[in-house]
Amino acid sequence: MAKKSVITRSEKKPKFASRVVRRCFRCGRKHGFMRDFGLCRICFREFANEGKIPGVKKSSW
Repeated sequence: MAKKSVITRSEKKPKFASRVVRRCFRCGRKHGFMRDFGLCRICFREFANEGKIPGVKKSSW
């Protein structure tokens, strides 16, 4: 979990567009972020395994 101060700082509009930091809405993690879902890889996996993300299922081959 990211600190509250770090999350609120990332929500503030940056001075330059290239400084935008996208964070997971659930835990605030910035690395391993998936734009399509708005989640980091860890939260995405937890939600997908619980079946909370429609259209996503575990692959097997």
